[in-house]
Amino acid sequence: MKTKPHFAFLDEGSKKEIRRTILKAVAIPGYQVPFASREMPIARGWGTGGLQITLSLIGKEDVLKVIDQGADESVNAVSIKKLVQSTTGVEITEQTADASLIQSRHRIPEVPLTYKQILVLQVPMPEPLRVYEAKEYKTKMLHAEQEYSGAWLMLFEQIMKYGKTSTDADHPVYVNDRYVMAPSPIPRFDNPKMNQSEALILLGAGREKKIYAIPPFTDVTSLAFEDYPFAKEDFTNKHCYLCGADDVFLDELIDEHSGETIYQCNDTSYCMERLNSNQKEEVGSVDA
Repeated sequence: MKTKPHFAFLDEGSKKEIRRTILKAVAIPGYQVPFASREMPIARGWGTGGLQITLSLIGKEDVLKVIDQGADESVNAVSIKKLVQSTTGVEITEQTADASLIQSRHRIPEVPLTYKQILVLQVPMPEPLRVYEAKEYKTKMLHAEQEYSGAWLMLFEQIMKYGKTSTDADHPVYVNDRYVMAPSPIPRFDNPKMNQSEALILLGAGREKKIYAIPPFTDVTSLAFEDYPFAKEDFTNKHCYLCGADDVFLDELIDEHSGETIYQCNDTSYCMERLNSNQKEEVGSVDA
């Protein structure tokens, strides 16, 4: 007898267990909650943690957006969208403002998120203390005792060696002045977007079997010393060669014709939306 496939791939028992884990993570911001990570039809390390959160939360009325390092059309993003849509039939969009559920790898969208949205971030390594402590039971003790001197020492060593902190991505953050948390490999440019975010932010690590969260309107502060304050990537006097944006995270490219360095919005849907808006304004001004 042929069985009916489960809505959103996972069985209802699995989704309920993951939702309970999410509720605990929301109740304790920044705390890594263990969960029974399921086998998924994609390899571990390619977003299984985030995908399990998405599949556990998504409903028939949701609108889904999936991005990978700012792009909606990358192989990882397209594969995840196909899996979710084929098992749910939900609407897919590339417009951040239209999405109710956004799954992302390595970026937070440029368009500010609202209280009606949920952002799911894919996480390869959820433990920010793993760099200097290999044992899981010891990192749990350090979190319980709020003993984060190792994290501060790591930043201090970077400053002594390079003259500044060298964490280009996944720069650790303090959540509610309690837990030091790995924000996932987002660039430093995106860290401030987590602070007092209107949207619920959920982070899932399938391989490491952890889920953690930043509830709406939560204080999130990037670790930094008073005399070496946190600084995000600087794009002063640089702008996107397509849409002209100068207040977003930019990718550095080489023009294949001139050989000169040019810049382009990393968030491709934001760039296209802005480009289309600029073109409409130009047409309107000509008509006027």
